[in-house]
Amino acid sequence: MVRARFSRVRLLGSYQGLSLCNPAISHNHNSLLVPFLAIRMLKRARIIADYQFGRGAGTALFPDDTTYSLSKTRRLRYLYTGKERIATVRASDNLLTLSMLGAKRLHDLFESPRLRVVASDDAAPFVAKGGNVFAKHVLSVDPEIRAGEEVLVVDSGNRLLATGTAVLAPEEMLQIRRGLAVQARKAAEH
Repeated sequence: MVRARFSRVRLLGSYQGLSLCNPAISHNHNSLLVPFLAIRMLKRARIIADYQFGRGAGTALFPDDTTYSLSKTRRLRYLYTGKERIATVRASDNLLTLSMLGAKRLHDLFESPRLRVVASDDAAPFVAKGGNVFAKHVLSVDPEIRAGEEVLVVDSGNRLLATGTAVLAPEEMLQIRRGLAVQARKAAEH
């Protein structure tokens, strides 16, 4: 028993030649382990999303057809639907950074003001092209977000402009009139 269990662990580590992005394609005689890994990685991604964004975010972001790729150290790195990236797992803290597809899915899932920073209509065209949001252009913000978290930047009509990282706390965004509030990562028109 112990020997079989030990060899199974060794087999999990010997999948260097396999494409884990598409678990249906496997030329290994131990192909039963590959779908198990795919299910496990998808479950891990959903748990991370639920932890970071709230309950229900995992299934909304990563449906069953989600594929993934691993880093050199065999950790979950990129999550895709088809050939379009949904999110990336940061190596530093194992949290997600969103693409515009992932941001759109969260925008559709959660009602306003959840995860949102509302930018003024004057700044909206610049933010939609990839510009950062400065504190003087913030109209309202979700009071639950913290500095360093992923946020969705929207205009006053709740149209998704960008996704990025909050640099300031919500109270600071509304009180301070100078400085960077959200560092945009991906923009709607970029």
